[in-house]
Amino acid sequence: MSTAVSSDSRKVTTHRLMEMKQRGEKISMLTAYDYSMAQIIDQAGMDVILVGDSASNVMAGNITTLPITLDQMIYHGKSVMKAVKRALVVVDLPFGTYQGNSKEALHSAIRVMKETHADCIKIEGGSEIKESVIRILSAGIPIMGHLGLTPQAINKFGTYTVRAREEEEANKLIEDAHLLEDLGCFAVVLEKIPAELAARVASELSIPVIGIGAGGGVDGQVLVMHDMLGINKEFSPRFLRRYADLFSVITEAVQGYISDVKKNDFPNEKEQY
Repeated sequence: MSTAVSSDSRKVTTHRLMEMKQRGEKISMLTAYDYSMAQIIDQAGMDVILVGDSASNVMAGNITTLPITLDQMIYHGKSVMKAVKRALVVVDLPFGTYQGNSKEALHSAIRVMKETHADCIKIEGGSEIKESVIRILSAGIPIMGHLGLTPQAINKFGTYTVRAREEEEANKLIEDAHLLEDLGCFAVVLEKIPAELAARVASELSIPVIGIGAGGGVDGQVLVMHDMLGINKEFSPRFLRRYADLFSVITEAVQGYISDVKKNDFPNEKEQY
């Protein structure tokens, strides 16, 4: 095991993430959507597990994150929570469950917390979701914010290119980040924005800032499990580092099984009763 992996087996909490930022310890975060993978990732020492609405893409085969429902997110959240002992578990509120209606936002967040037993929720946006943030936090539900490229707003942006390159959008992102902190969010994800801007936000905020495609000047990093493990071959942005090639490993294993079955080599005498 790498010496960089924490040997601290205590449950990770929002307060512990704040302590990690204060002492300069980087925060590791990865997505998971099912019991088996969540168990492996948790036991490996991950700090935060995100039950992301990216399940819409990698689990359900949708082109965007928009189609996934609250019921589906709760299903994935419950599956992950049964496996996790140490990591902080964050569940995404999916598109349409919090935007423009703070009462519905609170209802959605309460359902996630009661039915999955997760630690907190994540929602996308800044000033435009202020009322939803206030209402959810008023119920004692911790919120992780998400700014920059917000995939649930893909139809508004029309592209997945880097956000906040222009001064006006960069200034709004900085304002929104401060707003989320002031309202009481415990952390913020910054997705696909210039590294210099992300580092500035991380230095100005007292809460942890987690990046994805936002450079190394933030307090932690998050990736989608299927991308990082090389299960998904179709997605190759600059910010993605593949730590394995499970696509090839799984393909080879499956083809080996097919071959052995066809040759009547499986099962052999030792593999039967």
